[in-house]
Amino acid sequence: MKQNVSVPFMLLGILFNVCLIAANLLETKVIQVCGLTVTAGLLVFPISYIINDCIAEVWGFRKARLIIWSGFAMNFFVVLLGLIAVALPAAPFWEGEAHFNFVFGMAPRIVAASLLAFLAGSFLNAYVMSRMKLASHGRHFSARAILSTVVGETADSLLFFPIAFGGLIAWQELLVMMGIQIVLKSLYEVMILPVTIRVVRFIKRVDGSDAYDEGISYNILKIKEL
Repeated sequence: MKQNVSVPFMLLGILFNVCLIAANLLETKVIQVCGLTVTAGLLVFPISYIINDCIAEVWGFRKARLIIWSGFAMNFFVVLLGLIAVALPAAPFWEGEAHFNFVFGMAPRIVAASLLAFLAGSFLNAYVMSRMKLASHGRHFSARAILSTVVGETADSLLFFPIAFGGLIAWQELLVMMGIQIVLKSLYEVMILPVTIRVVRFIKRVDGSDAYDEGISYNILKIKEL
């Protein structure tokens, strides 16, 4: 049977991929905001979790699984292209090589940390959202969105920071950064929740979808099962 993809689903999927790629590049910069040390990826990465919530809520875990794997593939593709570009010889007159290499020449451990943390956090976010929707019979969207984000963001930070920066940044500072990231990203979800609620309601009305994941497989490898 032919599978149709709705315009809202396609647009959210594109935005999800763009946010992940942008976050991956922004993660290379450590910034200080009001005395707090965080990575610049904080500016955009939480948006991917909000989109994840929307997709899991409207179309269910199986569609979220497809989008998560597409995000993983696009991230990997961009990282691969960046490494190839870094390996190619620069023009003699170009003076930006050091800066370019710093952003795109990510160390293997950074790449591994980013991709692994993304998969774990995103799938946990979608799983919690899906299971809580079934348990609550579709009620309490706000609580489901916040809790699923907290679980996903916690898993993401607990994996990314030790793998990416363990041995490079003092563990005390690393733990503080992890805690700050989890709290700020979760607060981001809470602050933008009114917008998320309206977007979800609008998409449900326009698309006519409101999936309940009864009897589905949560095996993350069953990508073809839509």
